[in-house]
Amino acid sequence: MVEGKMEEELPLPALFEQARQIHSNASESSVDQDNVKKGIELLRRCDGMVSKLGLFSSNETKDDVSTSNIKYLLVPFYLAELTEKVSQDDRIPVIKASQDHLKEFISICEALELVPEDELEAIRQGASDTFATRRAKKIARFKRQKAAEAKLQEIKERKERRGRSLRAAALSTPVDVGDEDALEDDGEEEREAWLSTISLALCKAFDLLEMLKKEEEMLLAVKERQSKDGEEEFAREVLDERTKKVETWHRSAAARAPLSKPVEPITCATFAQDVIEGRASVSQAGDHKHHHQPLIFGPASLINRPITSERERIAAQVFQPGYRLPTMSIEEAGLREMEIMNKWQERNAELMKEATSSWHRDGPRTAEEEEDFEEAKARAWDDWKDDNPRGAGNKKLTPCG
Repeated sequence: MVEGKMEEELPLPALFEQARQIHSNASESSVDQDNVKKGIELLRRCDGMVSKLGLFSSNETKDDVSTSNIKYLLVPFYLAELTEKVSQDDRIPVIKASQDHLKEFISICEALELVPEDELEAIRQGASDTFATRRAKKIARFKRQKAAEAKLQEIKERKERRGRSLRAAALSTPVDVGDEDALEDDGEEEREAWLSTISLALCKAFDLLEMLKKEEEMLLAVKERQSKDGEEEFAREVLDERTKKVETWHRSAAARAPLSKPVEPITCATFAQDVIEGRASVSQAGDHKHHHQPLIFGPASLINRPITSERERIAAQVFQPGYRLPTMSIEEAGLREMEIMNKWQERNAELMKEATSSWHRDGPRTAEEEEDFEEAKARAWDDWKDDNPRGAGNKKLTPCG
């Protein structure tokens, strides 16, 4: 708690140096999530202090920014790189936050005229650039990155040589208090180093931004696919559950089958209607007889008994319809058709059995039998051609046709 309170009281240069050290360690070694989160917190505090102090303005250029403040341009870039290294289950929010910090860094550098002209042209073109344009852009960016790295290495070696020279001079000639600053550079070297670092960070920022955009597209496509697969999986689970219920019902029905007597099917529509309306029960299906007389119209419906005289026969024909009445009901016709179909199936089964047994009894023909068969077939064909000469059936070709 005391350490956190001390960090809150640290000035901006100390906070930035701690955050830069954490960013450097995270870039060079394995990522520790606690250190990453600590660095993000420090950089956010630096960003807040930079905003409150108003160190950068859109009306200024890089020449208007002091050497001591120009390094704070890297705060959004460091924050984007550390945010990208955060590990969590849902990666899309992390990618979006990192992209926002990168865009903020690029926009500030663009306002200060630090972004190269070819990068600005590529931003204006957007998605309309071709493959050759993208290739040329990557090559130019790679050259700028190598030049910035070489410049930083040169400045580092220059500082090391100067430090060795200062130590050697201090050992040979004592240096008075207050003369050390005179032996150091005038700040131009530091400014050059920070500008090279910003140029290198811009190259990395553009590459990282493109990579994050592709990663976001892939993750969104995977998420959409997973949502569709989830719906299909839900439907499959519902179908599997229904299948299990049906299988369970059939197993229980099969287990009860030996203990219960199967119910005879109802083949009479009239009797089925009686069961539905409650005039009969299913148990009476075996006792029901399919005797349905055709409807009788006129006086015959009043007689309600067999006709015994000619007078009754003529009276029964009064008010009869002008078409033939059915001689049987639909149920009787269906039963008769079922009987005919059963007989036809039995006949076909007998013929198939007879043909199969005959083929097994006769067996395959030998070579001599096959030759005799082919010869008899050819002779029969020759005899038919002798009896039916060519064109004999076409009477239109004959003169008298």
